[in-house]
Amino acid sequence: MKPTTYIFDLDGTLLNTLEDLSSSVNHAMEQCHYPTHSTDRVREMVGNGVRRLIERAVPQGTPADDTQRALSIFQEYYLAHNEDKTQPYDGILPMLRTLKQRECKIAVVSNKFDKATKALCQKYFPDLIDVAIGENESQGIRKKPHPDMVALALQQLSSSAGEAVYIGDSEVDIATAQSSDLPCISVLWGFRTKDFLSSHGARILVDKPSDIINLSVKPLRS
Repeated sequence: MKPTTYIFDLDGTLLNTLEDLSSSVNHAMEQCHYPTHSTDRVREMVGNGVRRLIERAVPQGTPADDTQRALSIFQEYYLAHNEDKTQPYDGILPMLRTLKQRECKIAVVSNKFDKATKALCQKYFPDLIDVAIGENESQGIRKKPHPDMVALALQQLSSSAGEAVYIGDSEVDIATAQSSDLPCISVLWGFRTKDFLSSHGARILVDKPSDIINLSVKPLRS
């Protein structure tokens, strides 16, 4: 099956956001007088949303109120600095343009908070992304790996699971595809290694964005 709907993760899949995420985490840690983290350590902590990121970044045993303060500092700083070093990975823009030329539907679902997700998609992918959905659990939409965000994207695109594929760079994305009954393409240019992804169930792996364009996948349900 050649998909007609493509649902992408954002961080580590379409955009290399690691440097800006790391800087924002460490700004929050410094403001709260906590130890800072290396970029490689932040790479390991991302994937489950910004709240979980900050919970991992603050010292173990940090009170909930102090963790919330660090999260608020992070969010404010990141919204102001999420374009400092962030860029699409090489080959992403031509890949998306080709899919649009073929009249495919394209969505982004991210555990990054909704405001930042929409702002980054508008900044870097104007007219290429049909639907952008970020974390918004206050509205009753559970974040990945729950299927809620993918289901909402499919609804907004007027698409079905039988014509869609999910693309991401992490174990969270593999689990999201599974919970959504979608085939999963795992990318090797993001925040996780090939061995790590394979050990977490990745079956379709691609080395470069252009590999996605002509890839056929087996639908998990029609």
